[in-house]
Amino acid sequence: MKKLCLLACLTFSLTTEAQTPGDAEAGKQKATTCAACHGPDGNSAIPMNPKLAGQHANYLVKQLKEFKLASQTGGEEGRNNAVMNGMAAPLSEQDMQDIAAYYSEQTLKEGTTPEEVIEPGEALYRGGDLERGITACMACHGPRGNGMQLAGFPDISGQHTDYLASQLKAFRNGTRHNDMNGMMRDISMKLTDKDIDILSKYLAGLH
Repeated sequence: MKKLCLLACLTFSLTTEAQTPGDAEAGKQKATTCAACHGPDGNSAIPMNPKLAGQHANYLVKQLKEFKLASQTGGEEGRNNAVMNGMAAPLSEQDMQDIAAYYSEQTLKEGTTPEEVIEPGEALYRGGDLERGITACMACHGPRGNGMQLAGFPDISGQHTDYLASQLKAFRNGTRHNDMNGMMRDISMKLTDKDIDILSKYLAGLH
């Protein structure tokens, strides 16, 4: 896993340098249609829709590109989502960069973690489960869940519990398959429903 993270860091640092910088002010205007689902400042009020505020710009661009790719390939490639495919389809490279720049500059509204999941959630997030071959989440997402921008690992701190759970289950059943080197699929396949519930609730209050 450490080797994969290092490779990812090198790969995405090169990719990031080659990208055209986004214009956050232009992105604010272009993101007006996104507000219905993600909120005007990227703090979605709908638990199944992700908060985008404070997310790494390069990660947002990657997701938009893959939604667009899914729209072009009938969902065979990229990240398939009936709503987002249509939203991303008309976006240019510069549109994506601008929108990502805008959301990355917004402030994430922190969530909360239920008291009863703090201890088991912290143990699984920070230590994984050696017996079951589950790698610690913080190996790629960091001790506070802030991810690694250069490596392309997203900030998952303070995210909605419902959204986190849905994505872990999507990785587990293979309906989402745009993770680097299949890392999230490999890990999530070893997670039980209880594990996913605990991690999702724990991460909602991590910041």
